[in-house]
Amino acid sequence: MARVAVDAMGGDHAPGEIVRGAIDAAAGGVDVVLVGDRSKIAPILERFDTDLPVVHAGEVIEMHEDPARAVREKKDSSIMVAARLVKEGEAQAVISAGSTGAALAAAAFVIGRLKGVSRPAIASVFPTREVALDVGANIDVRPLHLAQFGVMGSAVAKVFLDVENPRVGLLNIGEEAGKGRSLEKEAHDLLAEVEGINFIGNVEGRDLGRNRADVFVTDGFTGNVLLKTGEGTSRALFRFLLEAMQAEKYQAALAELMPAFMELRQMIDPENIGGAHLVGTKGVVVIAHGASSHRAIANAVTMAAEGVEHGLVDLIADGIGRARG
Repeated sequence: MARVAVDAMGGDHAPGEIVRGAIDAAAGGVDVVLVGDRSKIAPILERFDTDLPVVHAGEVIEMHEDPARAVREKKDSSIMVAARLVKEGEAQAVISAGSTGAALAAAAFVIGRLKGVSRPAIASVFPTREVALDVGANIDVRPLHLAQFGVMGSAVAKVFLDVENPRVGLLNIGEEAGKGRSLEKEAHDLLAEVEGINFIGNVEGRDLGRNRADVFVTDGFTGNVLLKTGEGTSRALFRFLLEAMQAEKYQAALAELMPAFMELRQMIDPENIGGAHLVGTKGVVVIAHGASSHRAIANAVTMAAEGVEHGLVDLIADGIGRARG
């Protein structure tokens, strides 16, 4: 069974919500080890009358700290200790809701990149059952990086969307091959030559949710804007719908439709997914939102375990190997 190391001290609501989420995931059958300040974690475990293993870490990397400097100076931080558990084989995955930069740095410096991977990327599974990457790890990229994102995103779609031959699209300002900056033009040609992926050409932002592609490839700046815009738009549309239904003529219908509205709300809630995968490293790494509730953490831990059990890292390694020839 996959063991997931949980950074109990990372996040806006740590350690309380993080530990509660880990408890819920463990109750669902996931093997969990908590990493952090034992004196703060123990009372929470006692309150919930449960006993999960704890590996003590005496330091925490705060959100405002420079990630590269912090991981060098704070060797005993919770994220660094969790990453070492993966490197040493005592855990196969790590999740953190703390500093994204620190998680990226710990994964790169401690766990290490897979052979041939130039840049690990953050892959997010959207509620529309589509994968987008990168959504924040790499602001500036080269065409080669985007080609590798296509390979890694295809692996994520196979594992988490259960798609046998994922359609990979390059996010652009038009469908024609000649569209975009030199980055997209060159990346388009590279993606078309990559062995083992189903590249369908350029896709646009409006194609999200239209069953046009399973994987949307882009740089970290554009991908993060896409992610946050999607989250904001879904919330706004849900609010507009409820506001429209407040009219008196809809009151009877509203009572009957409310369960359906609540199901819709659940479908578009990012906390149902829990986090995003940092792909391209030698272990499974899941990055959760800083404001994650215990429900989101439980889902992130479960997602990490599923990534291990379905061989996500090996699938990516094989894909990168084929792409390199």
